[in-house]
Amino acid sequence: MQEQDTTSPSHVGAALMETERDTPGRAVPPGDLATAITAPGRELLTRLARHLPRIRAAAAPNDRDGTFPAETFHGFARDGVLGATVPAELGGMGVSRLHDVAVALLRVAEADASTALALHAQFSRGITLTYEWRHGPPPTQELAERLLRAMARGEAVVCGAVKDHGREVTQLRPDGAGGWLLSGRKTLVTMAPIATHFVVSAQAPVAEGLTLLHAPIVARDTPGLSIVDGWNGLGMRASGTLDVAFDNCPVPAGDVLARGSVGAHSDAVLAGQTVSSITMLGIYAGVAQAARDLAVDTVARRSAPPPAASRTLVAEIEARLYALRATASAAIVNADELSPRHDMDPDERGRRMMTPFQCAKVMVNQLAAAVVDDCLTVVGGATYVAEHPLARLYRDVRAGRFMQPYTYADGVEYLSAQVLGLERDNNYVSVRATRPMDGR
Repeated sequence: MQEQDTTSPSHVGAALMETERDTPGRAVPPGDLATAITAPGRELLTRLARHLPRIRAAAAPNDRDGTFPAETFHGFARDGVLGATVPAELGGMGVSRLHDVAVALLRVAEADASTALALHAQFSRGITLTYEWRHGPPPTQELAERLLRAMARGEAVVCGAVKDHGREVTQLRPDGAGGWLLSGRKTLVTMAPIATHFVVSAQAPVAEGLTLLHAPIVARDTPGLSIVDGWNGLGMRASGTLDVAFDNCPVPAGDVLARGSVGAHSDAVLAGQTVSSITMLGIYAGVAQAARDLAVDTVARRSAPPPAASRTLVAEIEARLYALRATASAAIVNADELSPRHDMDPDERGRRMMTPFQCAKVMVNQLAAAVVDDCLTVVGGATYVAEHPLARLYRDVRAGRFMQPYTYADGVEYLSAQVLGLERDNNYVSVRATRPMDGR
């Protein structure tokens, strides 16, 4: 289960759609998360379709054993899927519409949510690094281009390391020679078994009590970096979600991205946080769809007509699934439309992207869990064993409420503050840096 990365810059959405302006767009049908709207998006679905039978067949044993599907990701690398969100001019597929990324993740999640969650980490990184390549300072552009080209070749797997482990605070300090030393430990780092690079959320205390936020990009073979294998999650068990520890890891100055300061109260960062995470809604829509299909198929194969209670639940499942997909689709289309809007006030743009995302996230998490729960009731007691596919979906769907931005509790804080006009720091990375370290 991945703690979502917010190392993306405030205007990372600028990169979206820039590579597809010459591609005729299609209107998104209301409530639709079934079809891609651009040629690169449709090509991604075609390539993913080759892998879905294998993903589906391996889902149960991988969940049982907590095994990351490394061979599937090697196949993704060979087919260019790991470079799906890399610009075409750098060798990637050039998928930049959030809608199309969400549809792709939905298709994979129907087969296995753990695989979809791990793939999301790579897709998100392509989007955020594309912004750095287009709009960052020269050293950052060079770093981003190097990583993006390697992603397009299937050689780089780049994931985020955001949440600190327990009471540890991951920090950078100058090494005295113009570079940095990184120390700390991160938890909930999805796709860690095959990652070649980690984008790390770190703090750098400076004079007069000010703390700066940075995002060092650290290669797996950096001295002092170690992978701590001990994941035994309730759900998303095959997502490769591990801890990563840093013990005085040397990081060149050019590999550290500045991310503002603690307590800045800048809502401009919400735009980058939205585009790096909103496509995850497709994952939970895919889990709900898979549960619905299993339940309906089970009822249809029974010899006796279903009782009235089962038919009522089936109708409610269908309605909830439609509402879920419509809500997710609307928020994603909103983010796609606002991402290139640089004529807007940056803080206002950030809020107008994040608020619909959070409204959709609350509803998707509630509706997807309700759909899966009702599917268990429709199918019956056979689902209440660990090996049943619906039991796995029941555990996987619950992960959505823990994902940033925001967790359920943080999302309530954000949305209620927006409604009531309350002042607060909406950058959850900044907020965490000011909280007492109590293990959260």
